[in-house]
Amino acid sequence: MKILLRFSSAILFMSMLWNSTLHGQTNEPTTLESMYQRGYFTWGADAEGGAPYVFVNPDNPNQLIGYEVDIANEIGKYLGLKAVMKQNAWDALVPALNRKDFDIILNGLEITDARMEVISFTKPYYVYSQQIVVRSEETRIGTFLDLREKTVGALSASVGLNMLEEIGKVDVKIYPGVVEPYRDLADMRLDAVVLDLPMAIYYARPNPKLKFVGEPSGEGFYGIGVRKEDTELRDKLNAIIEMMVANGTAERIAKKWNIYTRTQSRISEYRENSVFGSNKKSTWEQLGKYLPALLDGAWVTVKLSVVAMILAVSLGLFIAILRLYSPAPIRFLACSYVEIIRGTPLLIQLYLIYYGLPNIGIKLDAFTAAVAGLALNYSAYEAENYRAGIQSIPIGQMEAALALGMTKIMALRKIILPQAIKIVLPPVSNDFIALFKDSSLVSVITMVELTKVYGYLAASSYDYIGLGLLTATIYFMMSYPASLFARHLEKKMVYGQYKFWTSPNSKPCCGLPLPSKRERRSS
Repeated sequence: MKILLRFSSAILFMSMLWNSTLHGQTNEPTTLESMYQRGYFTWGADAEGGAPYVFVNPDNPNQLIGYEVDIANEIGKYLGLKAVMKQNAWDALVPALNRKDFDIILNGLEITDARMEVISFTKPYYVYSQQIVVRSEETRIGTFLDLREKTVGALSASVGLNMLEEIGKVDVKIYPGVVEPYRDLADMRLDAVVLDLPMAIYYARPNPKLKFVGEPSGEGFYGIGVRKEDTELRDKLNAIIEMMVANGTAERIAKKWNIYTRTQSRISEYRENSVFGSNKKSTWEQLGKYLPALLDGAWVTVKLSVVAMILAVSLGLFIAILRLYSPAPIRFLACSYVEIIRGTPLLIQLYLIYYGLPNIGIKLDAFTAAVAGLALNYSAYEAENYRAGIQSIPIGQMEAALALGMTKIMALRKIILPQAIKIVLPPVSNDFIALFKDSSLVSVITMVELTKVYGYLAASSYDYIGLGLLTATIYFMMSYPASLFARHLEKKMVYGQYKFWTSPNSKPCCGLPLPSKRERRSS
């Protein structure tokens, strides 16, 4: 009876706890209610995307200005709330919104069917179009079809990128920001750039080296992104946008930033396309579509890593020898090189090599710049590995070699370095595996390696989990064989007497007992 009463009490307690949990969930405030409780709303954007949307005021680095800063502030006035911008990478705005990092997205976000499957949009506040930009002397390109067989720059997860992919036979270079593609176009690394017209107005039109060709095309709408469950907030924003369009506020702000075009009259033509359900397929259903692109990116990663590591090991060994055996001034330069390279980020080094060197007349293609950046960066670490390995060899071995009549170079080559290489093999192989992963940073200079392919596939499909697992598997399949090969080399080059026992019937040496079978296997 007591057991039954205890069981009944436990059931009653769990029921009360469950009801209270459900009650708490139903009373959870909506996003709009939370905004009024806080006294402000947050809008996600990427200030690195630059003008005219959101960018740092050159006269006051602590202030953000731009077309959409003004739009957000106007919305705040209608709501009676302060607008607070939250920085986020542009191609990750949608997943960040669903993660509730901010309340809305306001950052030149194109209303597309793919995005409408995962978030909701308000009515549009701007009509955009795509503009082709070429160098001023270019005569071959006049329309989108002329971009075939050309190298063209575009932003990741943009409508312009989708249009280029639909044309086909276009060598597309994907950029994370707006400034870089126009700079590469002026430096003759690209044949053309296709970005939204407001970006072209700000970054291409003032440049005498560049010009617009063809009429703007691919018109669409910018809308404010909200979470699907925030219907109350979406309806409120729709009413505000309608008022801003009707009373001329939207036109006034666009003219202030010099992006008002005659196509803005088409904003009334927008009709919301309801997405009934989702025809989105999983990664495994589209494996045949995704896998070739990921494998192409993996091949680029392998090429980058192997070539860069060979150069890094060679240069690192040379620097280590200079630090140990050269005159004092050269030792100082070698030491300075190691400290400077190790003390600065790889990302900054890549920017300096790819975007900085053209200012002094040195223009490297993306692959060469990526290899150079990775090789220089890792050479500093390899130099320290080899220095430690060389210094671990007893100094008496060098003295003995010199006493036998060897030159210092011969002693290094025949006596010291073979032993040092065996010692440094584990850290060098570890660095090679690390280089596989660090190669993902070269995407900032338009190299489309494995991580970059994953980035733009996930940004277009919003399948971050499935594609992420597939990409991680490919990385593991590339790095694990390298680990096995390094382990095999370590066993081949290991020191120790057991390495020289060749069979169980070998004779003992100097009275030492034979090793057991297990000891021979472990050796």
